[in-house]
Amino acid sequence: MNKVFLSLIFTTILLASCSDDSDNGPSIDNPETYSFERNGQSTVSFTGQTTRIQMAEELISAMMDFSTSEALQLEMYRNETADGGDANPYSDPALNADSKNIKSKVAASRDFFFTNTSTSSIIKADFEEWISGQANEVFPNENTVAAPGIAGQIADGSSTRFVNSKGLEYNQLVAKSLIGALMADQMLNNYLGTAVLDEADNRASNDSELLEDGTNYTTMEHKWDEAYGYLYGTSADKTNPNASIGSDDSFLNKYIGRAENDNDFAGIADEIFEAFKLGRAAIVARDYTIRDQQAQIIREKISEVIAIRALHYLQAGKNALPDARDNTALYGSAFHGLSEGYGFIYSLQFTRQPGTDLPYFTHSEVNAMLEKLMGDGDNGLWDVEPTTLDELSEEIVAKFQFTIDQAAN
Repeated sequence: MNKVFLSLIFTTILLASCSDDSDNGPSIDNPETYSFERNGQSTVSFTGQTTRIQMAEELISAMMDFSTSEALQLEMYRNETADGGDANPYSDPALNADSKNIKSKVAASRDFFFTNTSTSSIIKADFEEWISGQANEVFPNENTVAAPGIAGQIADGSSTRFVNSKGLEYNQLVAKSLIGALMADQMLNNYLGTAVLDEADNRASNDSELLEDGTNYTTMEHKWDEAYGYLYGTSADKTNPNASIGSDDSFLNKYIGRAENDNDFAGIADEIFEAFKLGRAAIVARDYTIRDQQAQIIREKISEVIAIRALHYLQAGKNALPDARDNTALYGSAFHGLSEGYGFIYSLQFTRQPGTDLPYFTHSEVNAMLEKLMGDGDNGLWDVEPTTLDELSEEIVAKFQFTIDQAAN
């Protein structure tokens, strides 16, 4: 029986049990949608997460706009001149006026980076290096045909890809690595962690419904909602987001939709949404055991999605290589898949093994995998061997409960 289906059965039983009165604590009122109110007004707020997703969307679009300068792209990442500054990097005036930025929340979770600022700084700098590489290496070669050791354009069916001298698409590295470094890290290792949810007197304040100044929510409610926002912050219907899952952003939302559309993983979108909803309802009911159980489900499932997509793109790249070896004009498809795979491998360091304080893969383990991916020759992806891609796939899948074939479909 499908693993996801079994998990859905468990979740259904748990939801049913939570709707009944119990001698162990208050009943949990779990609504059908992510709708929570106090005195007739919504208590849900995650505007900051919506803003950062929108900023990230504009950044990855700018990385394919050859008229955009390196300075402007870096400013989209840093947003150092907000609140009336001269740069105005975004097309949306509301984003230009906002003091939030992407960089400050990259590799910035309480659980993983509060005492590991050196690694955080390295990761933040990786994104700046990729952004600068696109402007300084790829943009000048817009009309140059890419070749081993030469950045430029390369065909991929009806599309044109733009790669560096080693075959990597910098825009894909940024987009897919933000899924881990921004969305997953803030969700799994920050807002859903007890260090944030239960910080200071958050439990006592939640128990007594002490609201943050000028708001209609408790601090704990808001922290959980902020985790929710990194997945559903730009959803068409933020209370019922799975109606359009996969089409609401270019990041985590998109790839949960991709996993959901794979028969091997159908149901995973509902598992994640139901865990978010029940966890939020448990906070209202002051049932912190149920809350923490749902956080563990979210950690497991989001981590699975990142691993599934890493494997999918490694195998897609491998499958495209034989034709590319015979016809170098076909390298675009292989390099596109492998660039996406690079970003998802990078994102594995921000995953979280449920019930632990550990990622599925450490920063050093991820770096070793990426070095292996690029290390079959001096020219990176131009030299990569199918056996290397299979070895990397085996290394990843060993940590999870699905197969390479399932992820590759």
